[in-house]
Amino acid sequence: QVQLVESGGGLVQAGGFLRLSCAASGRTFNSYAMAWFRQAPGKEREWVASVSWSGISTYYADSVKGRFTISRDNANNMLYLQMHSLKPEDTATYCCAARASHVHRDPDEYPYWGQGTQVTVSS
Repeated sequence: QVQLVESGGGLVQAGGFLRLSCAASGRTFNSYAMAWFRQAPGKEREWVASVSWSGISTYYADSVKGRFTISRDNANNMLYLQMHSLKPEDTATYCCAARASHVHRDPDEYPYWGQGTQVTVSS
């Protein structure tokens, strides 16, 4: 199994920047595809971005494309989400997730999850 812990959330004004981090431990990290999901109170979980095990292939939801960047540092077992030009609608709890091999957009395909970090964007 893989243990995941997120950090880096906070309160930021619209147009601001945050970088979320996800630290992985417990198993070999290099072979796992990783993803970020978010969920606002009273709303369904939303897929945000995914990255392949190598870090070369990345995928983004249309709502964040061009503003967010997902990346990973396999040598240090870290996953990142750089969020630029933040909007109030980005306000949510952000969770990182991991699965063996290929990336996926369905949260049911990710067996390993962190507890989440809160991002709040004010107008």
